[in-house]
Amino acid sequence: MDGIITSVQRMSVHDGPGIRSTIFMKGCNLRCRWCHNPETFSFAPELEWIKTKCIGCQACLDVCQTGALSLINGNISFHKGGCTACFDCIPECYPEALHKIGRRVTPESLFGEIEQDFPFFEESGGGITISGGEPMLQKLFVISILKLFRTGGIHTALDTNLSVPWKHYEQLLPYTSLVMADLKAMDNELHEKWTGGDNSTIIRNIRNLDESGTPYFIRTPFIPGFNDSEKEFRSIAGLLSTLKNMKRFDLLPYHPLGNWKYVNLGVENPLEGVTAPASRDIQRYASILEEYGINYQVN
Repeated sequence: MDGIITSVQRMSVHDGPGIRSTIFMKGCNLRCRWCHNPETFSFAPELEWIKTKCIGCQACLDVCQTGALSLINGNISFHKGGCTACFDCIPECYPEALHKIGRRVTPESLFGEIEQDFPFFEESGGGITISGGEPMLQKLFVISILKLFRTGGIHTALDTNLSVPWKHYEQLLPYTSLVMADLKAMDNELHEKWTGGDNSTIIRNIRNLDESGTPYFIRTPFIPGFNDSEKEFRSIAGLLSTLKNMKRFDLLPYHPLGNWKYVNLGVENPLEGVTAPASRDIQRYASILEEYGINYQVN
């Protein structure tokens, strides 16, 4: 069995306990406006053009048959809509400004790739994290990965938006050491507007997760203009306060560090120009968490 991923990020310290190797799955069922991994939206491999690496040699133009790569006012330009993902341009680009995002791998090949990191896992209490995209859209592949690493004595974590039916999670929880689940907003209309998806299954699954016996964190991205009202945050804190087995809540303030990915992919960035929330705003919402007695961490 194989699946499609975008990358493996080694030496990660923000995707669970200890030092971790994070596997980013390709494909997602939501379209969060603030997403810093837009390369994981589509299941299909796609072309990335890193403008800052391009030297304008025009070698790519000789092989591009669709005009996706063209010359405008003497400069190379990438038009995402015209690209058929043939990738003929990549070997012609010696500055390595063109890349294919998305590769098919097996659980065994991932194990071999990550095995060199095992000593760091052992020393730090780390392991692997499967993220995305939404990993549950490649459920059988993910189960195979979790089972293989867990059998090998490696701590396994799943980063998920909890938007698929609970019966699918039940199949992989026996091989999952930790679940990191997103709670983006309580207001369903707001959630649909900003993510493209309903949150009723997510909220129901949070309660199921709380009763499952599997250790878990809840994570909320703190996004200006989306869930940064006191009313919304009190609604989130209210739900969190009813959970009996949550190990920790992570507040994730928005940052624009992923903006360059939208440029490289040639797609619109819905939050272009939006800046990170001020520290005083983060502290204001942290005080609400304290008021509700929530064990939290700002990441």
